Amino acid sequence: MAKTKTVYFCQNCGAQYSQWQGQCRACGEWNTLVEEVVEKETKQSVSYKSQEAKNLVCKIHEIEPQNEYRISSNNEELDNLLGGGIVPGSVILIGGEPGIGKSTLLLQISLQIPRKVLYVSGEESGSQIKMRADRLKTSNSECYIFTETSTQKILKQAQELAPDIIVIDSIQTLHSSYIESSPGSISQIRECAAELIKFAKETSSSVFLIGHITKDGAIAGPKILEHMVDVVLQFEGDRNYVFRLLRANKNRYGSTSGLGIYEMSQAGLRQVKNPSEILVSKKEENLSGNAVAVTLEGMRPMLIEIQALVSTAVYGTPQRVTTGFDSKRLNMLLAVLEKRAGFHLGAKDVFLNITGGIRVDDPAIDLAVICAILSSNEDIPLPDSCLFAGEIGLSGEIRAVDRIEQRIAEAEKLGYDVIFISKYNKVESQKWNIRVEKVAKVEDIYRLLF
Repeated sequence: MAKTKTVYFCQNCGAQYSQWQGQCRACGEWNTLVEEVVEKETKQSVSYKSQEAKNLVCKIHEIEPQNEYRISSNNEELDNLLGGGIVPGSVILIGGEPGIGKSTLLLQISLQIPRKVLYVSGEESGSQIKMRADRLKTSNSECYIFTETSTQKILKQAQELAPDIIVIDSIQTLHSSYIESSPGSISQIRECAAELIKFAKETSSSVFLIGHITKDGAIAGPKILEHMVDVVLQFEGDRNYVFRLLRANKNRYGSTSGLGIYEMSQAGLRQVKNPSEILVSKKEENLSGNAVAVTLEGMRPMLIEIQALVSTAVYGTPQRVTTGFDSKRLNMLLAVLEKRAGFHLGAKDVFLNITGGIRVDDPAIDLAVICAILSSNEDIPLPDSCLFAGEIGLSGEIRAVDRIEQRIAEAEKLGYDVIFISKYNKVESQKWNIRVEKVAKVEDIYRLLF
């Protein structure tokens, strides 16, 4: 009887060791090595190429350039994020929290795209998928459902069917007969992904992989999985809100600065063409502590509403509470107001909220945060028709921000009258139909507004 072969894998980076040790030498993490049985039978090499296709060595200038062909998914947000559509033969990994809408998004695309699609589910039965498809109210006669977890059976079926798109839900449920360990283990995920990638490259079928994430927000499994695939998309959102954000963390065929915005509804995920109108609330009466900022999510300008509440501290230590904004940056901005502008906020509670349940890290919203805090402190409402785009420095100066013309164009398109920006942004005010006010310091914005 042959001896079972076992090795130790690092759960963080996927490095392989012959014996257990406390620290992984590759990534430096402690206690991440787990033992797995890796070999069950001799693996036979399978080729999915046609007989005519051959790999030849040639010089780079001898390669004939080909027109880039992409498949439209009939989902504008996803197409823009991928750089114009799905590239044939590409492997796309989508990660996100449980229940965020990954399966719904890919089933919706499978039913909308006018192509032959093989939807493989290792988590749901065919009747459960049909119930969800009926709720989405879309149909595709060329969408095939296959409930299977064996990689060899899936690839055999795919070779017979020859689909344009393959959806795997999810990569953690698959297992290969060449590996002894259980589904979801590091060696199984790596082996199954490698077989699917080989099939995609040799047959020009595009493959979507759904991946679970860990409690830290990273895609579960070895980090090498993200290096193997062509595109890594992260699906984000708060369960208490209807908005879902699709970001590109890696993209070999386009930019990684894109963003897709969806709204979860009973009929599936609806594309949000203009998020600014939804994120900025319409108020019957003007209240203090509200300011509107122009931010950029990737290459996409959008308006967000910032709410601040400044009140006398009831307890001994003043509270600093933020939602959707970095609390350390808020403390820095309050210190600038205290030291450089003379506002005594050290003995007051400050609460800050970005509406809509989204989180923003763009430093260009600093000016709007300052104005919302000053408005609440003075109890004077800001004008409805103004908005802000500027970064605050430690000396109280208002610094220039990038792509300011995109921000001004978005504000003009939505009908605002005035935008406050840094004096150091090189912008021609005359070419805009919106009034562009340039300010240099926090004191200047205070004198203009209050």
